[in-house]
Amino acid sequence: MSAQKVAYLGPEASFTHLASKALFQDELLVPIRTIPECIEAVANGKVDVAVVPLENALEGTVPLTIDYLFHEVDVSVIAEIQAPIEQHLMVHPNNHKKWEEITSIYSHPHALAQCHKYLYYRFGKVPLEQSTSTAAAAKFVSENEKACIAAIGNSSAAIEYGLTIVEHNIHDFHFNHTRFFVLSRSNHCIQKPGHIGQVKTTVMITLPKDDRSGALHQVLSVFAWRQLNLSKIESRPLKTGLGQYFFVMDVLEDEQMPMMIGAMEELKALGCEVKSLGSYNTYETEKKIASD
Repeated sequence: MSAQKVAYLGPEASFTHLASKALFQDELLVPIRTIPECIEAVANGKVDVAVVPLENALEGTVPLTIDYLFHEVDVSVIAEIQAPIEQHLMVHPNNHKKWEEITSIYSHPHALAQCHKYLYYRFGKVPLEQSTSTAAAAKFVSENEKACIAAIGNSSAAIEYGLTIVEHNIHDFHFNHTRFFVLSRSNHCIQKPGHIGQVKTTVMITLPKDDRSGALHQVLSVFAWRQLNLSKIESRPLKTGLGQYFFVMDVLEDEQMPMMIGAMEELKALGCEVKSLGSYNTYETEKKIASD
């Protein structure tokens, strides 16, 4: 049996790459440049599975991931990976002795935000440049040895691209974790040893178009009286006008259970539009990695 193709937000040694390797040790891992391209690859059948960053404990949801899953494609979440985070400042070895004179710092926007206080107090007005991933930033620094620039990323990226870490653990808060979604065209829950917690279902809900008062309360009541625990609720713009939103909810229950089936039916009866991303298990990595 041939190995699955697993797309991830690359390049190699990105933090999504490390998360992917933790769950898919024996599969063919395929680096892809951006989150939308990664999701499109699985939606179009170019790969079997895609792994993308979803949420960071310090900076919240990755909007591009959620919005693309809502507006653009019809794929399912088949697993979630959670990983503790460490961020490091790295430079080309040629600039090791003068790293305090760096002229710009490159990384993914979430990584830059996770290190905001460090960067503000340590480097003041040094420009911060965004990249598609932390590994892409490290790769860029490695290819521009004559420029006195730095990247923020994980230790694997430093090794992969031959960079020197000059400051370790520069993220602003100790508890720094990232969630990654594992996506597939087929709605099935990955069953591998080591998953934690209760099965989770992610649903996206649009309120009735008549904009009646108490609509969100009605939606929450659908889950409350059935004792279905919501571990997360978040609003995102519908992109149709100011004040118009859809809601993303994580429910700690399998969508095939009777109470969940009843909840989905009641939501539709209330006039809500409901998009389920499927039910899935959560897996933790054994070692610290960083977020994209």
